[in-house]
Amino acid sequence: MRAFFRFIATLFFILVLGVGLFSIGMRFRDGPLEIISGGPFKSGELSSTPISWNFIKDRQEIEFQTLDPTTSRTVWLGVVEGRLFLVSGYMNTGYGGLWKQWPHYLSEDDRIILRIDGKLYEQRLERVMGGELVAPVLSEFGRKYGFGAVSDDSPVISGDTWMFEVLPR
Repeated sequence: MRAFFRFIATLFFILVLGVGLFSIGMRFRDGPLEIISGGPFKSGELSSTPISWNFIKDRQEIEFQTLDPTTSRTVWLGVVEGRLFLVSGYMNTGYGGLWKQWPHYLSEDDRIILRIDGKLYEQRLERVMGGELVAPVLSEFGRKYGFGAVSDDSPVISGDTWMFEVLPR
């Protein structure tokens, strides 16, 4: 029985070590890997901010990088009236607090870099706490990602969902 517990402990140690090394290695990668955060962007051509973001309205995901810390991730997006919005849900949950750290980084430094089709856009994120566009943006996310219709802005007002508008620097 003692040999069995030693074997399980060894397997657990190897698993934890593997996950830790993988996470550290991802910090040196050029961008994220699906839902796994990556390192800073090393490739892409710097481009000016488009007048309208409608060209990515039907895109499912984009990559973006925070500047402090320099980590990148893949996020869902919503485009309403040519304006680009990103949201982070589950912000009032325990696992959301562990999993969704990037919104908190923005309180210190709101600058980001978007990478879309190999082009880099230096932008900033401004948190939206209410207003006339909240419900249409949430409805757009519902349409794209299958959440159903959203009739009000209560998830944003309550802080369950943090909404950000992408703005030029």
